[in-house]
Formats: sequence, structure tokens, C-alpha cells
Amino acid sequence: MPTALSTDLYELTMAAGYFDAGMERAATFELSVRGLPPARGYLVAAGIEPALAYLEELRFTAPEIEYLRRLPELRRVPARFFDDYLHAFRFTGDVWAMEEGEPVFPDEPLLRVTAPLIEAQLVETALLSIVLFQTSVASRASRMVRAAAGRPVYEFGARRAHGPEAGVLAARAAFVGGCSGTSDVEAGFVYGLALAGTMAHSWVMSHDTETEAFVRFVDMYGDRTVLLIDTYDSERAVDRIAAARLAPFGVRIDSGDLVAESRRVRARLDASGLEATKIFASGDLDERRIAQLVERQAPIDIFGVGTALSTSSDAPALGGVYKLVEVERAGTARPVVKLSPGKGTYPGVKQVWRVADRGKATRDIVARSDEPPPRHGRPLLDQVMRRGRRVRPAPTIERMRARALEAVEELPAEVLRLDGPADYRVAVSDGLLRLTGDLQRRMHAVAG
Repeated sequence: MPTALSTDLYELTMAAGYFDAGMERAATFELSVRGLPPARGYLVAAGIEPALAYLEELRFTAPEIEYLRRLPELRRVPARFFDDYLHAFRFTGDVWAMEEGEPVFPDEPLLRVTAPLIEAQLVETALLSIVLFQTSVASRASRMVRAAAGRPVYEFGARRAHGPEAGVLAARAAFVGGCSGTSDVEAGFVYGLALAGTMAHSWVMSHDTETEAFVRFVDMYGDRTVLLIDTYDSERAVDRIAAARLAPFGVRIDSGDLVAESRRVRARLDASGLEATKIFASGDLDERRIAQLVERQAPIDIFGVGTALSTSSDAPALGGVYKLVEVERAGTARPVVKLSPGKGTYPGVKQVWRVADRGKATRDIVARSDEPPPRHGRPLLDQVMRRGRRVRPAPTIERMRARALEAVEELPAEVLRLDGPADYRVAVSDGLLRLTGDLQRRMHAVAG
């Protein structure tokens, strides 16, 4: 769990500045992604529930406050900011968010925070890091699961993740995106994910014979055993399994030409009466390699994916933003807009509507929250937190995964293509366009 210090220094300097100026006004910030990574047609929202857990538990401890007090950058901050405000700090705001597993597109708010200005500002860094990393991993997992065409995909990337904590969160996000489980034991413990694992080549190499290594493993783990068979020669390994009268749940191939190797191994297994033994493939897989294996009808039953998932190697960082869209002035909520070239924002509190026709999504509409819903539109942002507490229990992670699998299939087929996906239509409502134009003209007039 991130702490109160899981933030950038400028969030604290602004917070202290707001406090000193008496700026306790309400503000609304929205978290969104500016653009899709290359070759991706959609994203899958993830990390929402961990973000809410962070907000509920957010506190400044006494040692953290003392550390901040000693920072040279904060030496001119009034003592009451540390002694009174940070000591009693709690998040008391309201949050609206998409459901984890929901497909999401650029410039659509995944999450909206309305809170006293200092609170809403302080949580920016943590919310971005929690939501964007898990959204990136869940999105790639979705592509891999679709490429596997019904075959289970397991996340195997803990050793390649950017630290053990990232490994656990990547496993969670991969499951939300559609994976069947993980090799990360801590993720299994924390989130109740199904675990999968076999053995390393070192297990086989540490025994006098390959047969001895296999027999000892099967004696220990019985019908749940998956044997790694490519340490020396995969086909000979199958012969040794059959000769020892072993019947493992599966065998794993981790190297070589997986199409040719899996075909030879499948033939050898079937000829030995091991038709029920499954073939598990791993080794630098990603969605394109999985798709090629499926297209070439490689007899692989289960895929294990490591680096490509836990690091989201094709798009390790999403261009996400957390922008002020409304702030209270003179007791009235006022929409605000950013006009920076290439980084402009739409003002005001928003809702995202997904419009469907006969069970298929046709377009999304980003609108002002007070506009009437479009025909056949489904709102994507629901209130999930009120006055700093969740309004309902968190959905199960199985529910999130099911939502992702269902909702992604509602998207147009051309948007789901692995290569050259079509752009999904995201429209901006007339009301939001009018508001944006009015504010732009007003700001230009003031500037002029």
C-alpha cells in the first residue's frame, strides 16, 4: 500500500501553499489517458479498487510529519500545517470511477475526485501510478487472452517485474484483464488468484538422471504435476515419462520452435497413452507469438507469459493525466479549462456514456455530468466513494475479470485487431463543446 509520502514534492508544496492561503474550497480532478499506445485499439481499466483502498487508509504518521518538517524545501511552511493539518489529515472526498475491467479510450475519465482542494491535490501522484500501471498490464493481458482463443493464459512475470511489489500488482492486473492465474505466490495469497508452476531446469540438472527428477516430482505432487521436459531433449523426456509409468497433468516446453516441438511432443504423448496430459508453453511469449501459435494449430493447451505482461513491455508507461476541471469560487463551482497546445482539457465534471446497438458498442460520448443521457447509452462512471468511504463493498476480482472478458467482446471487431486496429469512436457532446468554447473565448478576452 502506498503511504502519504508516495507523492511528488510539488504536491506537498502546493498543499502547504493552499493551506497558508486558506484555500479550503472544493475542487474536482479527473484522471484520464491522453492516447493509446501504438498498435493498441483499447485499454482495460484496472487499479481502481487499490486506489480506493489507498484513499480510505491515507494518513500521515508522526515520523513522516517530522521528516517533512525538516525538509529545507518546506522550511518556511507554518508549523500549524504540520502540527494541525497533516496530523489530522484524512481523505474526505467523493469519487466516481469506471468499473475495473471496463474498456476505456483516450480522454475518457477513468476516475473523478471531488474533495477539498488540498486533499484532491495530494493524492494525484499515487492515483496516477496505481491506476495507470495496472491499466497498462490489464490491457495487454486482454490482448493475450484474446489471442489465445480460449486457451488459458497464466502470468509468469514476477522475476521480470520492477520489484516484488510491482510483480504482485501486475499479477492482479493481468487477472483482471482475463488471465487465469499467476505464478506469484504473494499475489495468490493477497488476491486469491489461482497459482500455476512447474519446475526449473535446475531441478532436472541437479539429479543424476532426468527420470529420477521426474519420478521424485510426481511422487511429491501427484496428479497436479507439470514436468519441464526441454532441459535436454523433449521427445526423449516424454519417452522417459512413459517408461516410468508416470501420468503428469502436463508437460512444459520453454524453448525452441514451439510449433514443431509441441507437435512432436503431442504425438509422442498420444502414442504413449498420455492423451490427457496437457502441453504448457512458455518462453518470451507475447500476444503476437501466441496468435501465431494458435493460427498454426500448435497443440498447446496453456500459455505462460512473463516479461511481456509484468512490464507491459510494448507500452511500459501510459500517458495519463490528473487534471483540475472544476473549482469552487465565491461559493459556486466553476468549470476550468487548460489551453496548453497539445495538452488542453475539457472543462467541468463529466460522465462517459457507452452507446450500444444489438449488444455491440458503437461509440462513447464524453458529456457534461448534468446532460441528459443519450439513447441506448450506459453510464460508465459510478459513485464509489462518499465523504472518504466506499459506498458499497468492493466487487470480487473474479467479477472484475468477468466484466473485462464480457465488455471487451462488445467492442467492434476492427477495434480488437492485434495489428492495425481501427479507432473506436469517442464523441464529445454538444453541451461540453459549447462550455469549452465559452470558456476559451472568455479566457482569450481576459488575456487580450
